[in-house]
Amino acid sequence: MTETILLVGHGSRDPNGNSEIEKFSNQWKRQHPDWRIEVCYIEFADILLDEGFDRAANNSTQVLVIPLILNAAGHVKIEIPEHLEKARQRHPHVKFIYGKHLGVSMKLLTAVKRQLGRVMASLAMPDPKTTGVILLGRGSSDKIANGEVAKLARWLQEEKDHELVDIAFTGITYPRLETVVQRQVKLGMTQITILPYYLFTGTLISRISEQFKYLQKQYPQIRLGLGHYLGFETEIYSLLDDNVKALQQPENKPNK
Repeated sequence: MTETILLVGHGSRDPNGNSEIEKFSNQWKRQHPDWRIEVCYIEFADILLDEGFDRAANNSTQVLVIPLILNAAGHVKIEIPEHLEKARQRHPHVKFIYGKHLGVSMKLLTAVKRQLGRVMASLAMPDPKTTGVILLGRGSSDKIANGEVAKLARWLQEEKDHELVDIAFTGITYPRLETVVQRQVKLGMTQITILPYYLFTGTLISRISEQFKYLQKQYPQIRLGLGHYLGFETEIYSLLDDNVKALQQPENKPNK
């Protein structure tokens, strides 16, 4: 059996975002020199889903489709499966198996906690009781996807000493970042840490950076810290390893 792993990234209008996914993929390949790993994107890139499926099917008998995506919204639930079904029709002799998105897990919580620790260090380790935390997600029309962000924020609050851990979103749904910062200031926070819940850079990360500068000017009395996105944390590689190995089990059957 010849197996190909197809890593599906979201894609970005910012070429640097797609370049980072390529860099990430190359690092993952070095960790698994015996795996054949291909990359494609949902949008805003050269190699999109249909071409990605076709490339992966070339000289393969089995393709493992692995979403490099944090939360399961429309792309994961609808768009990728629709293109996957068409690929099965184009390549009837290839077994396509659809894997999990990254989702919420203790490994992901560990990565977020590490980011929080780095931001706290940049603020000279202030009192967590007076330091608010904002987990800043992309935002979706899918309630379950937004709920995954809320779940992770709750886990973070239970594991750390911060009394105030909130969520905010950059678009589509609410609350937005400025509103949550305003609320935390009113509640007496003297420091606020903002943790972007994103995998790689892109236009939204640039927008967050601009918003952060604006908030620093708006609240000069508050010490604000901005974290980094998560893409190259070791836990992301580990979660992908877990998702691949789960699909390689003998009892595995293709997901529809």
